[in-house]
Amino acid sequence: MLATLIRLLGDFDRAEEALNDAFVAALERWPTEGVPAQPRQWLVSTGRFKMIDRMRRSARFDASLAEIAERLAPAGAPDPAAQDEEEGVADDRLRLVFTCCHPALPADGQLALTLREVCGLTTEEIARAFLTTAPTIAQRIVRAKAKIRDAKIPYEVPTHADLPARLDPVLHVVYLVFNEGYFASTGESLTRLDLADEAIRLGRLLHELLPEPEVEGLLALMLLHHSRRRARTTGDGEIVLLEQQDRALWSRTEIDEGARRVEEALASRRFGPFTLQAAIAAVHAEATTAAATDWRQIVGLYDVLLRAAPSPVVELNRAVAVAMSDGPEAGLRLIDALFARGELADYLHAHSARADLCRRLGRTAEARIAYERALALSKQAAERRFLEKRLRELGG
Repeated sequence: MLATLIRLLGDFDRAEEALNDAFVAALERWPTEGVPAQPRQWLVSTGRFKMIDRMRRSARFDASLAEIAERLAPAGAPDPAAQDEEEGVADDRLRLVFTCCHPALPADGQLALTLREVCGLTTEEIARAFLTTAPTIAQRIVRAKAKIRDAKIPYEVPTHADLPARLDPVLHVVYLVFNEGYFASTGESLTRLDLADEAIRLGRLLHELLPEPEVEGLLALMLLHHSRRRARTTGDGEIVLLEQQDRALWSRTEIDEGARRVEEALASRRFGPFTLQAAIAAVHAEATTAAATDWRQIVGLYDVLLRAAPSPVVELNRAVAVAMSDGPEAGLRLIDALFARGELADYLHAHSARADLCRRLGRTAEARIAYERALALSKQAAERRFLEKRLRELGG
């Protein structure tokens, strides 16, 4: 609803106020009048017209508001909230993702603004996804909104010719939404299935709009990870590591679709980092047991991924794969080299990975220090319980 109101009113702040007004009106009227047949359309239309009325009332203080109000509600015009006006993008949220990823905005502002305003993530959740602080993210969002306002960036669907240029930031937005749903950064639950499902829905819409190999690769990656959701926690919400998961609980339907989409994307020879990550996920998904996992193939795929999209997080993941292929000491050397370069000092998964390898090598004191550092960085309840359990198991 917020995405629709932003499209109709052309302003983030007005849209948020309009939605608040609509909810207040619903609380006042629905208990006596009943819930309307189409509650979403009712809320959007009510919010829109309440904002127009508010702007008209305020016009005596700011004459420009009267003109804007009339432009938003020309006499005799049908209510666009009740119409399907989409011409290129069949979903308001996806339309708004593309709008927020306008090339006039800096890349970090595109991602932060879309995740906050379109997908509803908090600044804290976004900050963890970016490995930065909440105030930094808040500043990026404020600057992006100001740029949209000052540059008069239109809220419109990009033309088909412009879509490919907008694709990369949009893919990253969808991926980060899924990431937060797959492994929530805060809260009691390990997952936020609403966000994961929304990201997959956006991925499908995006693939219908622009069936590029890398779009298919991202969709495959999300499906393959999502296929394991039932096996990733116990009934009481405790984390189950990949090698200990009951693979009978994995969704074969999603694995089959994901594997097929990976093959199609790879066959195009025009794939990118998301397709390579999906190929790694497919190797995991196709192993009938943890022991049957082809870790050498995974290391090889990480080598290709590092050339395509080098990053310390990819290096960390490769180090874990090397530890599984060549032994924990080999993986630990790679992780220590990352820390020696000053990389990932505040990334809790780097510390938990190092702790696990030290534990497997019998280096208990080092393992305890690394687990304690990871615990200090974690704000996720299930993850904290897992780390605390590991510390208890070490003793001392």
